[in-house]
Amino acid sequence: MKALFILLLAQLCSASLVPEREKDPEYWRRQAQETLRNALRLQRLNQNVAKNLILFLGDGMGVSTVTAARILKGQLHGQGEESLLEMDKFPFVALAKTYNTNAQVPDSAGTATAYLCGVKANEGTLGVSAGVTRDRCNTTKGQEVTSILRWAKEAGKAVGIVTTTRVTHATPSAAYAHSANRDWYSDGEMPPDALEGGCKDIARQLVENIPDIEVILGGGRKYMYPRNVSDVEYPHEEKQRGTRLDGRNLVQAWREAKPRGKVAEYVWHRRGLLALNLTRVDFLLGLFEPGDMMYELDRNNDTDPSLSEMVSVAIRMLQKNPRGFFLLVEGGRIDHGHHEGKAKQALHEAVELDRAIGLATRLTSTQDTLSVVTADHSHVFTFGGYTPRGNPIFGLAPMQSDVDRKPFTSILYGNGPGYKIVAGERENVSAVDFGAYVLGQNPLKITPAWLKSAGFLNDSRFCLPPAHADYQAQSAVPLRQETHGGEDVAVFARGPMAHLLHGVHEQNYIPHAMAYAACIGSNRGHCNAAAHPATPLLLPFLGLLLLLLC
Repeated sequence: MKALFILLLAQLCSASLVPEREKDPEYWRRQAQETLRNALRLQRLNQNVAKNLILFLGDGMGVSTVTAARILKGQLHGQGEESLLEMDKFPFVALAKTYNTNAQVPDSAGTATAYLCGVKANEGTLGVSAGVTRDRCNTTKGQEVTSILRWAKEAGKAVGIVTTTRVTHATPSAAYAHSANRDWYSDGEMPPDALEGGCKDIARQLVENIPDIEVILGGGRKYMYPRNVSDVEYPHEEKQRGTRLDGRNLVQAWREAKPRGKVAEYVWHRRGLLALNLTRVDFLLGLFEPGDMMYELDRNNDTDPSLSEMVSVAIRMLQKNPRGFFLLVEGGRIDHGHHEGKAKQALHEAVELDRAIGLATRLTSTQDTLSVVTADHSHVFTFGGYTPRGNPIFGLAPMQSDVDRKPFTSILYGNGPGYKIVAGERENVSAVDFGAYVLGQNPLKITPAWLKSAGFLNDSRFCLPPAHADYQAQSAVPLRQETHGGEDVAVFARGPMAHLLHGVHEQNYIPHAMAYAACIGSNRGHCNAAAHPATPLLLPFLGLLLLLLC
């Protein structure tokens, strides 16, 4: 009976593995030829001046995360490996080397300084050169470096920051702050010697360094308020209270720093954000959580906006400036999901970032908007195990270990909190709460209880994905927090001068290429020619005319 059932399931599943159209060689030939035609069209380069710049940063979004997110997005829409992310549609792709000046495997602060300020830096430091040592306030003076956000602002463009972390976290803060330690969110997190040395906390720098940032959206309320001030949303939770020692209300200070006659709106609730009449708002600050925003899978749809919603508001706000804009968008909690070993959280965060990329694409034009998608670093995240086509991305590999005879999930981590030993052996993941799938489908409505009673639960033909978002995938080495990975990350580009991002680059090249495309920053010698592209074509004809006249 068991053998007959296995045979039946094998026939059902093998038939569904390969779509019928893919069995025809002409399908693949036509697909390749269409890709070739698209590639040939790229020879007509878009050399327009970029009026608008958007940098999408997937924190921790290494290549393995991009691939797994693509499969997840496909499976969420009844497809799979063949589906496309929005970033996959960008025509130019490069690789960026992510090392910090003092670290082979980088952190998010040193990398943010690279891709925002154009200068590589030491790990843990923000908006400063490699001459600054982490935690050493007295090494900061004179070592500050400015970001592409400031270059855009100085060129008269509108600028904005959108993140799913706190707005004082590593990625966004490198756009406006200069700090010897990425963790100095408020003065409550700073050591006495740093305060005595005159160093400013990051939240204060957000308000004071570039006071005319038009849009700031994310989390991080508690770093803006005095210590022990109750949070507006969680008034009874002590850990959500304000952290500042200087007694300042930085939200009020933010408002007061705006020019007279300008409208500055602060919101902390999704409803307040979506109700704004953006035509009447000049500056917008939205802080929707005391710390980082919730994971997308855990987000309260009533109180917290999604990343896509925040990006929509930001673009519509910034588009009011006739000179264009620069917008930094961070999917910051991809990184947090990986650190916690929670691949499901991380990958859904990546899918939401991709959704925001698609939305931004629809709201802008490739003729005047350069969009770049990249990551600061990777993670020790992988998926494998010879999984068949259509295997649930969170499912089991179709085999057991030939060493300990236990099943394993396709997704694994090189290190992290998912390392578990039970009775001296690796945990048997079949005992975890799994949903019932057979190679991505469940045509017979099979339940885990039935499989277990029938002796099938550990059979290699069954791919049963974890049922809950906080499942921690197994890891090879036990750590409380999983670590970053050191491999190169992808850079996707579309729009004016996107072809400047190609091959393998140092990570700090990215803002220089973007600034060149937009004629901002220090490298603007080409800009007059860019504004009059026909001039070089006329010169040979003018020379010939002069010769004939002579």
